[in-house]
Amino acid sequence: MDDVTPGRAVKAAVAAAVARLEAAGARDEALADYVVPKRVLGLQRAPRMVPVGRVWRLGVLLVGPGGEIFGTGEVTRAVAPRHPNNQAVSQELRREHQLAAFNGPFAPGDTVNYDAVPLDLGALDRGEPSGPLLVVDGEVLVRWSPSSGASAPLERYLADRVGLLVDPPGGAGETDR
Repeated sequence: MDDVTPGRAVKAAVAAAVARLEAAGARDEALADYVVPKRVLGLQRAPRMVPVGRVWRLGVLLVGPGGEIFGTGEVTRAVAPRHPNNQAVSQELRREHQLAAFNGPFAPGDTVNYDAVPLDLGALDRGEPSGPLLVVDGEVLVRWSPSSGASAPLERYLADRVGLLVDPPGGAGETDR
């Protein structure tokens, strides 16, 4: 009798991915909570990014060095935002997030992931989806997009994504810093 639950299968696959990423010294990214402080005496203080840890972004998944696994949320960079142009609310919101990362304790240019959702591996064991993960006929799959029915087996998905991060094709991982 096979007693490997979907949750255990995910933990094993993520542990193998982390080992490969660490061995290769793969580039990681910051994980943060975006915090909007409460008003004090009627004054609104600036939002800020509070560091939570480091993760590797593997497509729709974020993986931490301790085997933590999250559904990818939002992402920004810790760079000085451009001058506000007040043309679109969404642009100004992105600018506000970028400013919070820039003013936070992140290295200049660092990629900062926020609003990431920890995945519930117990849900998978109960046959329920968790973020982009779902179980079909006992196999854990990763949905590439919430609006798409496209999915791939978790182990293959992680192998592909780790491969792209460890050995990017044609200099895709090079920067001109």
